[in-house]
Amino acid sequence: MDDADRAARKLSALLDLGLTPVDVSPVTCEAIKVGRRRYKVISARPAMGTLVSIAIVHSSRDRAEEAVGLVFEEIDRLIGILSRHDESTALAYLNREGFLDGMPSELSQVVTRAFHYHAISQGTFDVSVKPVVDLLEKSVEDEEGRGPTEEEIKEALELTGTGHIELTEHTIGFRKPGMGITLDGIAKGYIVDRAADILRRHRIRHFLINAGGDIRTAGTRDDRKPWTVAVQDPTKSGEFPDIIHLSNRAVATSGGYEIYFDPEMKFHHIVDSETGLSPDLNASVSVVAPTTMAADALATTLFLMEPEKGIELIDSLQGCESLIVDRAGRQAKTRGWKSASR
Repeated sequence: MDDADRAARKLSALLDLGLTPVDVSPVTCEAIKVGRRRYKVISARPAMGTLVSIAIVHSSRDRAEEAVGLVFEEIDRLIGILSRHDESTALAYLNREGFLDGMPSELSQVVTRAFHYHAISQGTFDVSVKPVVDLLEKSVEDEEGRGPTEEEIKEALELTGTGHIELTEHTIGFRKPGMGITLDGIAKGYIVDRAADILRRHRIRHFLINAGGDIRTAGTRDDRKPWTVAVQDPTKSGEFPDIIHLSNRAVATSGGYEIYFDPEMKFHHIVDSETGLSPDLNASVSVVAPTTMAADALATTLFLMEPEKGIELIDSLQGCESLIVDRAGRQAKTRGWKSASR
């Protein structure tokens, strides 16, 4: 466990006690001297429905702390564009009105890349599943705790389909009333990448950003070795499927164990756009990629696929590797995964 994770766990303990911070400034922030001229600055704060932790190694404590503040400002700005939960965002307006003119460039970039992953996955990655996700989220409020009926799922699926989304450079719209998009499987990765851009712009060359398992690294940690990341254990047994070492790369993990919508745990936050159901083939999927957005989208995609097909897809992409743990605990790895875990 690295220092950023320790900071995040401290904050998590506060949240578990109901002591949610009122302001949006970094909740935990500490600096540790790790050499005659080097500091490790660690900060963590709730954002994007998770904890975002940042570890920076730099010669100037003040510059590192200033950069952390700017990172969280950028995260908040992007959430204000890409969140589907805040009615004031551009994405929420699009989902509400069915059309958006003067689309922010950030939203355009994310949707364009979402279309790319939809294409290379032959439709598996599909941001148009929001009507189904809304149906599942609504089922949480049902006092009887029942899941959605087959008829309800069928009706929601009628409102999905990336082919029914019209996208130009500055506009986006839906061909069917009632459609909507969710960027949950890609936006967090995009935001982490933009946070990394802020750090590099301020000459921070050694850092790790962790947004609930969407991780971006640069340079090395305080002992001048690559950053160490433990692949999350889907069984919560305390053992990790693998340990990877990253420098100037990203990793993201998707798992159905994260958010369930029903007591029987049949429906979770990852939805198959063809069936409207949550797949149960895989327990955990981790993808290493050049960017966090790529890792985020691909991890979501592979979670929906049979392990063999998922490995085949990642093996076809330059600079990407994957580890898949299926429901029986069996592991499938891409050809180059070993190099990622050294």
